[in-house]
Amino acid sequence: MTRQLDMRQQGPASGSLKSVVIFLHGYGADGADLLGLADPLAEHLPDTLFIAPDAPDPAQGSGMGRQWFPLPWIDGSSEAEAAAGLEQASSDLNAFLDKVMEDNDVSADEIAIVGFSQGSMMALDVVPRRKTAPAAIVAFSGRLLRPEALEADAVSKPPILLCHGDADEVVPFQEMGIAGETLVDAGFDVYAHVMQGTAHGISPDGLSAALGFLHEHLPK
Repeated sequence: MTRQLDMRQQGPASGSLKSVVIFLHGYGADGADLLGLADPLAEHLPDTLFIAPDAPDPAQGSGMGRQWFPLPWIDGSSEAEAAAGLEQASSDLNAFLDKVMEDNDVSADEIAIVGFSQGSMMALDVVPRRKTAPAAIVAFSGRLLRPEALEADAVSKPPILLCHGDADEVVPFQEMGIAGETLVDAGFDVYAHVMQGTAHGISPDGLSAALGFLHEHLPK
């Protein structure tokens, strides 16, 4: 059984919808945390609708915000609970993506997914296992959750931009290299941008890299 995700949305600024960007927030945040990125992006993507769902559960380890699935090293949950949470959240996100396409009459290749931290983990885990590929994935400061299963499980292979701060104290910078190598080995087109001197966040140059990537891959 899937759960309906609450969401916020903005745009398109032009009034004409040609594409959709879906933001997936990090642990302990909510959709509003990333929807603020719509303002600087909309100037260059005027025909894009920006949507930011809230993750399905309250974040157990932060006392605020939402979580996509439990994180044992933060909230003391078991690995089994984390795996079950990921499975349920994946089902929820898949249903949400299907509904976005139906409600807005757009196809998969007119959608891009932009994740941050745990939202990037969701994007990199869920989207390659969907039947149809979106136009692009941008993953900020995340990690590939099940690298050993990716090659066998991947059925769609959208272009992916990985952005990570080299001073990240939450998700180690090395995770970008692990994800990139695994994705390339599995046949994905992968691009990387290092946010120099950036901790666990999105720097202006990282956002600019994301904008360029989205502008290149979303329909005009």
